[in-house]
Amino acid sequence: MGIFSRMTDIINSNLNAMLDQAEDPEKMIRLIIQEMEDTLVEVRSSSAKVLADRKAAARKLEQIQAEADSWEEKAKLAINKGREDLARAALQEKREIEQELVVVQSEMTATDEHIDQLNSEVSQLQQKLGDAKAKQKALLMRTKTVESRIKVKRQIQREALDTAFARFEHFERRMDNLESQLEVMDFGRDVSPDLAAEIDALQEDDKINDELAKLKEKMGKTTSSGEADAQ
Repeated sequence: MGIFSRMTDIINSNLNAMLDQAEDPEKMIRLIIQEMEDTLVEVRSSSAKVLADRKAAARKLEQIQAEADSWEEKAKLAINKGREDLARAALQEKREIEQELVVVQSEMTATDEHIDQLNSEVSQLQQKLGDAKAKQKALLMRTKTVESRIKVKRQIQREALDTAFARFEHFERRMDNLESQLEVMDFGRDVSPDLAAEIDALQEDDKINDELAKLKEKMGKTTSSGEADAQ
C-alpha cells in the first residue's frame, strides 16, 4: 500500500506550490519527474500481478461453478433413482461449494475495483507527469531567457561603462591639449629672477631720482624766495 499511498500524494500534489517553495525549482522538478516515473514502473508491475491474480481467480471461479453444477446433476440423478438421501447429501456438497463460490466472487469484485482504481490513478499520474514535463520545459526556457537577459544587460552595462571611461579619457586628453597650448604660449617669456630684480631696481632708482630732483627743485625755489625776502 506504500506505493499507492505515495502515488496518491504525487497525484494530489500541487506542482506550482512545490516549485514555489523549492530553493532550486529546476532540481525539484527533476526529482518529481523521476519519482513519478519510478512510481509508474512500480504501479504497472503491481498492476500486472493484480491482473494475473484476477485471471487465476476467474479460472478458480469457473472450476468451483462447474463443481457446484456437477453436484446439482448428481442430486437430480439421485432423485430420479429414488434416493432422496443421496440427493440431500449432493445438495449439501453443492451448498458448501456455493459458499466458497461467494467468497471467490467477492474477491474478484474487490480485485476488479482495485484494477479500476489503479487504471484511474495511473491515468492521473500520467497526466501529472505530462504536466511536470511541460513545466520542466517551460522552466528551462525561462531559465535560458533570464540568463540571456542577464548576459545582455551585463553587456549593455559594460558598454555603458566603457563609453563613460572613453568620454572621461577624451576629456582628459582635451584638457592636456589645452594646458599644452597654454604652456606653448609662454615659451620664450621666462626671465631669470636676477635679471628681473635688476630691472626692478633700475625702475626703483628712476623713481627715487625723480623724487630727489623734485625735492631739490623745490628746495631751490624756497632758498631763492628767502634771499629775495631778505633784501
